[in-house]
Amino acid sequence: MIIDSHCHLDNEKLNPRIKDIINSANRSNVKYMLTICTDNLSFTKIINILNAHENVFGTYGIHPHETSKYKDLTIDKIKKQLLKHDKIIGVGESGLDFYYNHSDKNIQKSLFINHIRSCQETSKPLIVHSRNAEKETLEILTSEKKNRNFDVLMHCFTGSKNLAHNLLDIDCYFSASGVITFKKSTELANTFKSIPNNKILVETDSPYLSPEPLRGKINEPCNIVHTVKFISKLKELSQADVENFTTSNFKKLFKIDI
Repeated sequence: MIIDSHCHLDNEKLNPRIKDIINSANRSNVKYMLTICTDNLSFTKIINILNAHENVFGTYGIHPHETSKYKDLTIDKIKKQLLKHDKIIGVGESGLDFYYNHSDKNIQKSLFINHIRSCQETSKPLIVHSRNAEKETLEILTSEKKNRNFDVLMHCFTGSKNLAHNLLDIDCYFSASGVITFKKSTELANTFKSIPNNKILVETDSPYLSPEPLRGKINEPCNIVHTVKFISKLKELSQADVENFTTSNFKKLFKIDI
């Protein structure tokens, strides 16, 4: 069994075909999916998806690109959303993205901390988006973990090996996306080779980041098999072994028995 730990089933490229997409995933042994929130409109769609599909779980959080629209988002407001459905099992995606200038850096940092505090108070894991912000992401996570521990999943991790091992020191998990299969991702592949198996999950980030050999096409959860196969070769393990440890890690991190 494979679990797609990060997809966007509410996205307009996937949502109209969601039944077919879930059926196709099931045929590829992708039995569960975690659909990730990016803003309040996304969350409304996610609640409807959770009610309609038993094998889909969800999160609540504001993507760093959207934070300028949510300056008044308090810890209590985040917690209230997290409690709206028993299948909301994580917080995010939240974090820092300094690659684009869609939202002020200080607003991103402030809301990132509010998401973290909601994790600390609800015991739900944090799904972290980090791009061109390695130093700041590590500083905030390290500082907040010293105050009160919480669980962290680095979504679509593409950072340096140095960052990965600093994050391992504070007990973070890492999700491998289709990016790891790209021909120019040798350094990333080597980084994941050095990450312990008990800290790795897999994701599609669909409809984005289709793995080789499907680059350029709309991604969906069934395509995660290509990432699993790549990791099995990278780790010199069977595909079944990779399916087993990534599924076990998902269950442990999100504290669910499925």
